[in-house]
Amino acid sequence: MRPTISGLLAAVVLLLGTLGGDGVPVHRPAQPPPAVSAVPVAAAPSPSPTPSASPSASPTFHDGDGRFGAFITTGSPAVALTFDDGPDPINTPKLLEMLRERHIHATFCMVGFRVRDRPDLVRAIYADGHTLCNHSWQHLLNLAQRDDAYIDWDLKHTNDMIRAVVGQDVPIRYFRAPGGNFTPALVAKARALGMDSISWDVDPRDWEHTHDSDASAHISRVVSHVKGHTRPGSIVLSHDNGQPNTITAYRTLLPWLQERFTLEGLPASGL
Repeated sequence: MRPTISGLLAAVVLLLGTLGGDGVPVHRPAQPPPAVSAVPVAAAPSPSPTPSASPSASPTFHDGDGRFGAFITTGSPAVALTFDDGPDPINTPKLLEMLRERHIHATFCMVGFRVRDRPDLVRAIYADGHTLCNHSWQHLLNLAQRDDAYIDWDLKHTNDMIRAVVGQDVPIRYFRAPGGNFTPALVAKARALGMDSISWDVDPRDWEHTHDSDASAHISRVVSHVKGHTRPGSIVLSHDNGQPNTITAYRTLLPWLQERFTLEGLPASGL
């Protein structure tokens, strides 16, 4: 049987429908591509990446008063309260509420993967006017002994994660090495990313419980140490992550400190 003219026309139309304008077959996806996460997570590097500069314009640096150029004091009469290792889903909101009630600004040294996991708390910290500090991606105490490629990735990725949450133009002018384990090279790498390195001169060791008989004794020791060692210009080290007794201690410490000192977050312009 010979094909009819109408049949031939139908076949031609069908063929054209499968071709693009340039004669190349058109492949239409069965479903749209999956959505991209709003907070991307990069893998640790194999080659050494190039650190990017801080978004702040040409920050000015000078060496601090601690080892290897890190800062252990504020260089002014103001006292800086610093809280490490968070954000913590239980303790950080309680601490923020206490600080908010007394109109106190502090500095939060945050761990990158916890920033990723609790972006709501990072936004709350920033919205309350507290200073943001890079405390490395996963709090490796031997960070300074890792290879250059990893250190570059770690510091930059932590900054990138913070900015993915609160905004690309937000200044991150401070870095604190896990355990305070600074080296000249680590301080230099932080500076290349636009960050001053901050240590401390008051450390109540609120993370150490082995020498305290119970929670009450631990809280009393932390309160006594901070009261006994804080001076104008002090940088006080404490921890919000995993330390509920620290939050209790600061219910006593905040009014005591506020009566005697000017309490400020570290300045966004750097020290």
